[in-house]
Amino acid sequence: MTPHPQLPPGSISLAPEALNRLLPMHVLVDGKGIIAHAGPTVAKIHPGQGLIGRRFFDVFAPRRPRHTEDLEEICFLAGGKFTLRMCDAASTPLIATAVCPASGAGVLVNLSFGIAVVEAVARFRLAGSDFAATDLTLEMLYLVEANAAAMAESRMLNERLHGAKIEAEAEALSDMLTGLQNRRALDQMLSRMIARGMPFTLMHLDLDFFKQVNDTLGHAAGDLVLKEVARILLDETRDEDVVARVGGDEFVIIANGLTDYSRLRAIAGRLIRRLEEPVPYGDCAARISASIGMAVSTHYTAVDAATLMHDADVALYASKARGRACFSFHAPGMEEPEEAVSDVSLV
Repeated sequence: MTPHPQLPPGSISLAPEALNRLLPMHVLVDGKGIIAHAGPTVAKIHPGQGLIGRRFFDVFAPRRPRHTEDLEEICFLAGGKFTLRMCDAASTPLIATAVCPASGAGVLVNLSFGIAVVEAVARFRLAGSDFAATDLTLEMLYLVEANAAAMAESRMLNERLHGAKIEAEAEALSDMLTGLQNRRALDQMLSRMIARGMPFTLMHLDLDFFKQVNDTLGHAAGDLVLKEVARILLDETRDEDVVARVGGDEFVIIANGLTDYSRLRAIAGRLIRRLEEPVPYGDCAARISASIGMAVSTHYTAVDAATLMHDADVALYASKARGRACFSFHAPGMEEPEEAVSDVSLV
């Protein structure tokens, strides 16, 4: 190294243990540029590497200034401040300050991660004890941790709010007792399917003899029956169909893409037969049936939700008028229940 004037006398001599405590990221380099001592944090970020006896610039690559690797010269350039990078896979950046002790025993280099400290702490698993007690890095780390905790709490709050919103929306579109979709959800789905020009059949189903269940066995039995009805309707329909409870004992099914009369007859007949199966309630059995009215969207030149619901309702009351426990198809232009086309063979 090129000889330079030394710092004025009067400096304090420190034992290595004291130096390690004050400057845990220091490196002592002898006059030949060889590492003579390394602080505990420097050793920690070089696990399994023997630093003592290695050339300083083989461990730390210079960034600025690049024109010299003379540490004593660096001590007198820009106040002894320079930048390095570790010779590791991440090329971890470092800020360094070099001073030449008055004893003339080489150069003392103190290192810092600078703005890369957060990544370095995570990469090398550093703790507060790896930094000097007066190092502002500790304050920065505390701020980073506090910010991370606040962000995590904010994310959790947002997730809870989002979950509550989804739950509220689901409840707003669901029937609380049966879990089926409600009238609002039905209207939305019906409007969407009409807007997309999708073919479907609207099935309006009303329970027969349900009032007698409530009157003789009580509302708890009635609620049990409604839940069982919902289960059967879901069991007999497809995932792409819509099943909604639109009134006390009224249900609507949108059979998506299904307009074939033979298949619709089979479905309606099967629904009625299953709904007529007794529902056990204590020592008793609740017995109901169902009437169904159907309106097929492909029978209309211009499909309108209100008209379709009205026509399915007309067909439903035609089934009621014919003795219940049956299903009817509405034909376009037929407004009176007695003119509806009816099928009654459901044994």
